[in-house]
Amino acid sequence: MWYAIFISAIAMTGIIALRYFASSGAFALATNFRKPGYHSNLGPQIRREILWSLASAAVYGIPAGIVAWGWQERGWTQIYTQWDAMPLWYLIAAPLIYLVLHDTWFYWTHRLMHRPKLFRTMHAVHHASRPPTAWAAMSFHPWEALTGAIVVPALVFLVPIHIASLGLVLLVMTVMGVTNHMGWEMFPRRLVHSRLGGWLITASHHQRHHEEYRCNYGLYFRFWDRLCGTDRGLSERI
Repeated sequence: MWYAIFISAIAMTGIIALRYFASSGAFALATNFRKPGYHSNLGPQIRREILWSLASAAVYGIPAGIVAWGWQERGWTQIYTQWDAMPLWYLIAAPLIYLVLHDTWFYWTHRLMHRPKLFRTMHAVHHASRPPTAWAAMSFHPWEALTGAIVVPALVFLVPIHIASLGLVLLVMTVMGVTNHMGWEMFPRRLVHSRLGGWLITASHHQRHHEEYRCNYGLYFRFWDRLCGTDRGLSERI
C-alpha cells in the first residue's frame, strides 16, 4: 500500500511540474512576443523562480498523490464520474463553489502572510520576483506552498464534484496563477474595466499587489478585498 501511495505522489509531482513548465513556458513566450525585453536581465531571477516552483510541485504533488490513490483505491473522496450522479446544473455550480472557497482561504492566508514575521518566513520568496514573471506563479517557500496545497485535497472530501468539473477548477487555477504574474494584461480592456471585470482579478489587479504589497490580496475575485477595504484598484503600469 505504502509503495503505491509513494508512486502516486511521485506521479502527481511530475504531472504538476510538467503542467507548470507547459503553462508558464507558454505564457513566458507570449510575454516575449507581447513585451519584448520584459525578461531582459531577469535570468537569475527566473532560474530562482523555476527552482522554487519545482519544490512547490513536490509540496502540491504529495497530498494530491495521496488523495488520488485514496479516491481510486478506497473511494475516500466526493469525486464522482457518472454524469447523472448529481443534477446537471451542479456541474457548473461545483466549480464555482470550489473557486469561491479557495478564494476565501487564499485571501485570508495571503493577508496573514503579509504580517512582518510571517512575511519574512513564508512569503518573501514570492515577492522576491521583481517584477513578477509567468515563471513566478508557483515560486513559493515550501511553507507557503503547503497552505495552497491542502485546499483542493481538503475540498474533495467535503464537496461533491465531477472529475471533469475538478479538471476545470485546476485549469482555472493554473491559468489565473500564471496570467496574473505576466506583467501585462491579456484580457481585453473592455472586460477588465467592465462591471463584471470589477469583480474579477486579472494581471492589472494583482500587479498592484506586487507594487504596493498591502492591498489586493485575492486570487480569483475582488469580493473580500472590496468588503475588507483592501482593494486599491488596478495597476497603472500595465
